Amino acid sequence: MSKTISIGNAGGYWGDDPNALERQVFGGKLDYISMDFLAEITMSILQKQRSSEPEAGYARDFLPMLRKVLPKLMADGTTIITNAGGVNPTACAQAIAKLAKELGLSPRIATVYGDDILPDLDRLQASGIAFDNMEDGSKFAPVAQRIQAANIYFGAAPVVEALKWKPNIIVTGRVTDTGITIAPMIFEFGWKLNDWTRLAHGIVAGHIIECGSQSTGGNFTDWEKVESFDQIGYPIVEVSEDGSFVVTKHKGSGGLVSVDTVREQLFYEMGSPTAYITPDVVADFSSINLEQAGKDLVRVFGIRGSEPTPLYKVSMAYEDGYKSTGSVMISGPNARKKAEAFSRIFWNRCPGPFEETLTEYVGYNSCHRSLVHHDDGNEILLRLGARAKDEKDLRLFGKMIPSLILSGPPGVAVIGGVPKAQKVMSYWPALMPKTAVQPKIALFENGELVNEKQVNDTPVGNFVPNEMDAQIATKPSQSIQEALSEHTKSTSRSLSEIALARSGDKGDTANIGVLARSQEAFDFLDKYLTAQRVKDWFQELCTGKVTRYQLPGM
Repeated sequence: MSKTISIGNAGGYWGDDPNALERQVFGGKLDYISMDFLAEITMSILQKQRSSEPEAGYARDFLPMLRKVLPKLMADGTTIITNAGGVNPTACAQAIAKLAKELGLSPRIATVYGDDILPDLDRLQASGIAFDNMEDGSKFAPVAQRIQAANIYFGAAPVVEALKWKPNIIVTGRVTDTGITIAPMIFEFGWKLNDWTRLAHGIVAGHIIECGSQSTGGNFTDWEKVESFDQIGYPIVEVSEDGSFVVTKHKGSGGLVSVDTVREQLFYEMGSPTAYITPDVVADFSSINLEQAGKDLVRVFGIRGSEPTPLYKVSMAYEDGYKSTGSVMISGPNARKKAEAFSRIFWNRCPGPFEETLTEYVGYNSCHRSLVHHDDGNEILLRLGARAKDEKDLRLFGKMIPSLILSGPPGVAVIGGVPKAQKVMSYWPALMPKTAVQPKIALFENGELVNEKQVNDTPVGNFVPNEMDAQIATKPSQSIQEALSEHTKSTSRSLSEIALARSGDKGDTANIGVLARSQEAFDFLDKYLTAQRVKDWFQELCTGKVTRYQLPGM
């Protein structure tokens, strides 16, 4: 019988279900568990924490989760791999060792670090690395002195090296979500770091489970098909040596694993379907085969891969002024009319100076703007916001919101206290050569450092992405009113009747996946849902280009 390994996910972001790890550990034996805590902006929050407290800078919420399960994990021989280390993996490892000691345990804890290049930015720039914005080409110089966090996305290689020490727990800094999942496969099966086919399978497995229950019924378009969201099962992949795998969850848990829940998750933050780029391999999502293999069992196979690029992605966050937001609850009758009057009154009284203002009618059109069906709700949450370079420019804004209670139309209540100004952290993605930095790993026993080394075998390929087969729209072809007028001339049905959908984002870049329910629906969407039409419809929200890819086989 061929060897298989089981890898479960127990968290897709910092703030995910705090009981998911406990359910994965006690729901059935697993070989490995991966947990993701880090979003782009999280790194700047952790840097700020570490700057005021040297022992901070990691996801402290991981510790109470671990306390509940550590004895069982060690008894079962299950290894946890998590990026909870944030910008301070060493402090996280030492905190885990302290917790373990309280429980009478002595786990071996490995760390992966070296991704934090904030202290080295000047040196790296001097060596010729530009760090220009990889999405819009903007020059780095205007934001260089305002950078608060700068972290490389490492791949699986350093985690694989750390696994050779047979640790109970691996704590990393910024390793890709897929990297912490594929690493056990490479280690257990002895895959070569240039076996692109097997690596592509591992990357797809990691992509499917990286966001927790999004692949087991969470966020599912057909959510009413999910029998129960109570105690929702988090995803598990059972991987074979050839790379093929089955997606499942613990028996008896809530949720649903179907071809549709899995393919929805595949479309999450996909980008170009033929070139899903990671530090380890470039996976071709157009080659993925899905097959329902039983209740809550989906088999995934047939995936092609190719060499990676020679570059690492760098996620940075920079200070970008200040913002303040406040909300007013407005009740009917005539809630929309009152809300519009309140917004006019407020901005006349509080003109700025502001760099940007926001007026949202939550419950009416805050998500869809002009695309909304016009009706008058029973109540509307009027959300007002402003951005400014200087904090003092927002002081009047905060004071003016409570003043609306007695000096405007009736039926209003302010939500919360006086709004406070907050620093704005903006996202800056860049690229740098893999050869410019090397990951490092360390091993701790009883809280003491016992081994440490540099990892030099990260795959460096020459893959160059292209968008030759993509539709691109850079500007609206008509006004929003004209676009909507054209749309209303035809018979309308809900998109969800003919398609599933899943969206994700990186910074201010959104990825929307639309999955046709039939070939007829695909043919219609292929003609109708063009890049230009999406740009026209969403021009109020989308300031950049719209790129449309096709994935007929999915």
